[in-house]
Amino acid sequence: MSAKTYEVRTYGCQMNVHDSERLSGLLEGAGYVRAPEGADGDADVVVFNTCAVRENADNKLYGNLGRLAPMKTKRPGMQIAVGGCLAQKDRDTIVQRAPWVDVVFGTHNIGKLPVLLERARIQEEAQVEIAESLEAFPSTLPTRRESAYAAWVSISVGCNNTCTFCIVPALRGKEKDRRPGDILAEIEALVGEGVSEITLLGQNVNAYGSDIGDREAFSKLLRACGNIEGLERVRFTSPHPRDFTDDVIAAMAETPNVMPQLHMPLQSGSDTVLKAMRRSYRQERFLGIIEKVRAAIPHAAISTDIIVGFPGETEEDFEQTMHTVREARFANAFTFQYSKRPGTPAATMDGQISKDVVQDRYMRLSALQEEISWEENKKQVGRVLDVMVAEGEGRKDGSTQRLSGRAPDNRLVHFTKPDQEVRPGDVVTVEITYAAPHHLLAEGPTTSVRRTRSGDAWEKRNAAPAEKSAGVMLGLPSIGAPAPLPEPTGGCSVL
Repeated sequence: MSAKTYEVRTYGCQMNVHDSERLSGLLEGAGYVRAPEGADGDADVVVFNTCAVRENADNKLYGNLGRLAPMKTKRPGMQIAVGGCLAQKDRDTIVQRAPWVDVVFGTHNIGKLPVLLERARIQEEAQVEIAESLEAFPSTLPTRRESAYAAWVSISVGCNNTCTFCIVPALRGKEKDRRPGDILAEIEALVGEGVSEITLLGQNVNAYGSDIGDREAFSKLLRACGNIEGLERVRFTSPHPRDFTDDVIAAMAETPNVMPQLHMPLQSGSDTVLKAMRRSYRQERFLGIIEKVRAAIPHAAISTDIIVGFPGETEEDFEQTMHTVREARFANAFTFQYSKRPGTPAATMDGQISKDVVQDRYMRLSALQEEISWEENKKQVGRVLDVMVAEGEGRKDGSTQRLSGRAPDNRLVHFTKPDQEVRPGDVVTVEITYAAPHHLLAEGPTTSVRRTRSGDAWEKRNAAPAEKSAGVMLGLPSIGAPAPLPEPTGGCSVL
């Protein structure tokens, strides 16, 4: 009898991406096998890991569930599970609206998925189980890593903020920190597996320590990462300006493997709007942090999240955001048009702005940031950078093949494929010859190629298909989670 197959579909922030790796690890530990790429619902178990923050999240979920209903009718034994933030929020309505769903589970009990699937199969009825608080820190769960060379490492879950546009704290709970020793043990295990780049992950990552009573715990953690042999790149996301203290800036500047990159959500440049959002900083404070970071780390690339059209935002408020963007000169910005999120205070605020006005402001801000991004990228032309090769081939232009990778500051770099073989995780040294708003180009010959342990790990995984499934599961069940590194999105701050 062949093993049952599974597919996990992920929506939302980096925390959900990391949770999906855990869900995959749990299912593989229970004997399931990942469905081939492009299965498109043709799996024995389809899991939706949902987001309640993104616009039209519920419509997307129910649309996808509707498309699976006839497939499930034709395939006796197929199961559908819904988890994540939307499941936590809409626990009582999912099975009512989609009675063909077999399992509904929340953000605090993802470890129960295999048990709930089996119970639904035996009892032949839907299982809805939503824990109100965290049952076990997620990184104690087995994890199926998607990358051989880059990894997420959760240092905390939950959030103590009360931003009026965000429902995530209500769904993921109050902040809960991991012990530093557990975090560092996980990182060391990952490096032993061949990982060379990690991203410290938390809903409010630089508030780390509030749960364990140490205000400088995050800067100490960054410095401790600098002592791990073989760990080449350390990143973190997403910090909150309120908790961005001088000791963190010093740790970033003085720890060689902490990369010169910062993604810090602005949300608005208007003090009035920030107050309405319950964001506990103001424009001057935000720009002051940027100034200090650039003084300590001159080549730092700084990115952000911005919400346009928050209730009550006037044209003057919007101009304050434009002013802040001009002053901050972000490498890039993820800009979002405000839309109501049921269950958030902002959804019932006076001063909701018409879609036409929001769209106009969004286009003006996007145009400004595009101009700044291009100008900032042009400053990189002529620099020689170490680029970590990314998974898969890059763009091809005529007969010239290009590969892609990330510079230390996380800028995307396309470079001419060298004569020497390079693998994802290896590091090439190139000179930047051209800049576009969203990427850099190195058209000349590669200066050097450094083969790495990460490249070896990638090669080993891809050279032995029969052992592939086992190769991506860490041997210790108490250890979490390598993962690919997408563009930063600001975590739960993103709308």
